[in-house]
Amino acid sequence: MPDAASHLPAGARPRVLHVIADPRRRGAQSLARDLDRELRRRGQASALRALAPHPDDRGHPDAARRPAAVPPGGAPTGVLGPGRLHPRTLRALRAAARTADVVVAHGSGTLSACALALAGTRTPFVHVSPGDLRQRTAGPARRLHTGALLHRAAAVTALSEEARAVLLDRFRLPGTVVRTIPNGRSADRYPPARDAADRRAARAGLGLPAEGLLVAWVGAVTREKRLELALDAVGRMPDVRLAVAGDGPLRAVLESRYECARAIFLGDLADPAVLYRAADALVLTGDSGGVPGVLIEAGLAGLPVVAPDTGPVRAAVQDGVTGVLAPPGDPAAFAEALAKVLAREGPALAAAAREHLLPRFELGAVADAWQGLLAEVARPGHA
Repeated sequence: MPDAASHLPAGARPRVLHVIADPRRRGAQSLARDLDRELRRRGQASALRALAPHPDDRGHPDAARRPAAVPPGGAPTGVLGPGRLHPRTLRALRAAARTADVVVAHGSGTLSACALALAGTRTPFVHVSPGDLRQRTAGPARRLHTGALLHRAAAVTALSEEARAVLLDRFRLPGTVVRTIPNGRSADRYPPARDAADRRAARAGLGLPAEGLLVAWVGAVTREKRLELALDAVGRMPDVRLAVAGDGPLRAVLESRYECARAIFLGDLADPAVLYRAADALVLTGDSGGVPGVLIEAGLAGLPVVAPDTGPVRAAVQDGVTGVLAPPGDPAAFAEALAKVLAREGPALAAAAREHLLPRFELGAVADAWQGLLAEVARPGHA
């Protein structure tokens, strides 16, 4: 079949295929869903596919054919095959890419599949790097392997300038290939709580206590997200509860270790917006090479945040103006920062955060940048 991109008329909007690792609602998957929905809203042809089922579905005989849950405001995510690199998955991805002018591979779990499935075709793909890749490519073999895959991409996007610098230095990618496009979220999907009654209603919907101070933590319960830091910090604050939204391999261990009435494990939420309306603050504790989506979501929802004092985070959180930053890994400092937010500074910080985030990380501005890049990558004659 002739390459679709080589026959793309001048000025036409390319047909886009977004690829995610699995249908879970996590950072890379969330951006892919939001971007797919926004492009379709703008009249651009866009589709979303997952390489493999949710990990909890693996082993089910019909896992690859079972429809994925429909995210709020989104469309069902088709699953291509039983595993990310399964031959059936790669064949299905190659076939799906025939109807696209450009493929967007969201997150590290999609890079190998897109590089393999699109080999020998002229359909370009853009890789969305999930953050700082130094930890994921610590050994020389892993670094060389990842670098070879990245060099197959027509473009690589970084979520922050710091992450872009790592891609350029560590993998010797050309500067023209690596672009910085920040994370983004739709402000309409994260409305602030209207009043105290709205906050109580949100808590009731989640089974949370109606009264008292509540801090939210949202993310995958994995080592790099450092949930134990949030649990230790809130453990120093006798009048505060922590609501944990997320699941992962460390959940059972941490839930048993920190078993108490003030730590409430909610599991994965289909939509964390309700938790943002229920909480008084958000705490972020994990390591990231980009601006985490939860910071953007919480800020747009009018929720003050406490987060680690790192370069990427400072792009979204202005210390003392839109939130409070704390030294990474210091539970006492996080507890002190949370106390400031919860005592008196929260409402002013939240209002300033929304104002700061809207022009920089709202989905409309991010989608503008993506449309420009996709048109450039898929233009006629693109090598």
